Amino acid sequence: MTDRWETLGPAIRRRRAENPGPMTLDGTNSYVLGAPGSSRVIVVDPGPNLALHLAELAAAGTVELIVITHRHGDHTEGSAALHELTGAPVRAFAPEHCHGGEPLVDGEIIQAGGLTLRVVATPGHTSDSLCFVLHDSDHPGSTAVLTGDTILGQGTTVLDYPDGTLADYLRTLELLAELSSGAGPVVGLPGHGPFLPDLASTIVAYQSHRQERLGQVRAAFEAFQQTHGAEATVADIVSLVYGDVPANVLGAAALSVEAQLEYLRG
Repeated sequence: MTDRWETLGPAIRRRRAENPGPMTLDGTNSYVLGAPGSSRVIVVDPGPNLALHLAELAAAGTVELIVITHRHGDHTEGSAALHELTGAPVRAFAPEHCHGGEPLVDGEIIQAGGLTLRVVATPGHTSDSLCFVLHDSDHPGSTAVLTGDTILGQGTTVLDYPDGTLADYLRTLELLAELSSGAGPVVGLPGHGPFLPDLASTIVAYQSHRQERLGQVRAAFEAFQQTHGAEATVADIVSLVYGDVPANVLGAAALSVEAQLEYLRG
């Protein structure tokens, strides 16, 4: 295996795709899940359509199932090709991203690769975002949550407005906070960035950041209206609130502002 592989536990391996960028960080994380001693595995998020990446995922075991966290191409573009390579069905929330498999349903229990996954609907980043909960049968109370782009390994999540909304995302953070507040450790396996050893603390930081940004957008909108006698545009708010972000992510900042303004007006 290449140095893009990392073992995160007895049942969890991760391969980082060769697609770094402003929105993908150091690349998309594809996960291979399989019980110790089992040759059968689940692949979570095949990632981009890159031949080497997909070939190594296909060779990581007998791929029994492929599941998708959400619709974005850096997670789904390789799905059809990996389906062809392995014959394994691809299942996602949206039917158009399924290949030889049925759409996933909130609360569904999946048994594959000698493991049990629970599907959790977590809209906000996109309307079709899902998380997958993996309970470690060998260590009761130990849980891993594959978070896709709902929670990242570093930085904060962009809301793909209007498909993703802030109201949905805030509810999702509350749901994940409840899910990660159990007695045992809960780790996060994000779609981009490093492993999260304490998912609960990351969620608290996300909730704080969202409320802080929402307050900044509200204050900037009101101040602009008082000063100029007109409503601020999205570009105005971006320049006032996100003036310190790099130019190559200003488009993402604009989407977040649109989502926040919609939330405030609603």
